[in-house]
Amino acid sequence: MTAAVLAIDAGNSKTDVALVASDGSVLGTGRGGGFQPPRTGIDAAFEALATTVAEALADAGARGPAVDGVDHVSACLANADLPVEEEVLAAALRGRDWGRTAQVRNDTFAVLRAGVEERRGVAVVCGAGINCVGMLPDGRTARFPAIGRISGDWGGGAGLAEEALWFAARAEDGRGEPTELARALPAHFGLDSMYALIEALHLGRVPAARKHELTPVLFATGAAGDPVAGAIVDRLADEVVAMSTVALGRLGLLDEPAPVVLGGSVLAARHPRLDARIAELLTVRAPKVTVSVVTAPPVLGAALLGLDEVGAPARSRARLREHYEG
Repeated sequence: MTAAVLAIDAGNSKTDVALVASDGSVLGTGRGGGFQPPRTGIDAAFEALATTVAEALADAGARGPAVDGVDHVSACLANADLPVEEEVLAAALRGRDWGRTAQVRNDTFAVLRAGVEERRGVAVVCGAGINCVGMLPDGRTARFPAIGRISGDWGGGAGLAEEALWFAARAEDGRGEPTELARALPAHFGLDSMYALIEALHLGRVPAARKHELTPVLFATGAAGDPVAGAIVDRLADEVVAMSTVALGRLGLLDEPAPVVLGGSVLAARHPRLDARIAELLTVRAPKVTVSVVTAPPVLGAALLGLDEVGAPARSRARLREHYEG
């Protein structure tokens, strides 16, 4: 049996793989760890990915006839932020001979395709970092480098936590205005002052990887009425709107009916103040857009992009979407 699409959504923290038939049915799935070529090297990253692909193939065999070939590999990968990186990763992917054809895209495209009925619209993803992409049915895209401050980025869970810590530290020692963050952030770790939290982070008693836990504390503090925390939340909304409207403008959609899809853990949490400000600003700058939050797994988007490439009919895409969305 030949599968139409091997869909891969490989993020920094986890990887999902799905084998999809031409009629949109899911033949097998696998889940693995994060895909981080900059940290592990490309070869090691693809070796780990190969384990997850093998899991999906084995799952397909357990459900029915073994899969003896794949028409197209649709891989949406973290750390494919620049076209040159996509090219390098695509070459490595084709070297694996997992399918007759293969294409690599940044993983934000998976979130976008999962949230739209056709390849038209813009997505902003805010998880650990922040990114925005857009696409049109004719193949044109809009994107940002999205590799941190050197490419002009601000926001994402990690950045929000750093911002909250900065304001809280200055509030405690008198360099900045008062904010409840100076109490709430250390209290999250059972500490009684920002000085204690700074020391704990600096000396490793609180691992730096746990700083992301402070992002929900920031939003809760803002929702309780703290002006400093609220201003940080508002700035994130401004950034989401800035990225999405620039992408819409590049694609000629700024004055057209078009979807704007929001994804990632921060935006999917549906913080009322953040949601309200995004909607308010977009109504002014792009009054015809519709905003939605995608809740389907991004591997759905990778699979839909694959079905698009092999020319699968609309009923196949509808069947696949029903499988993931219920």
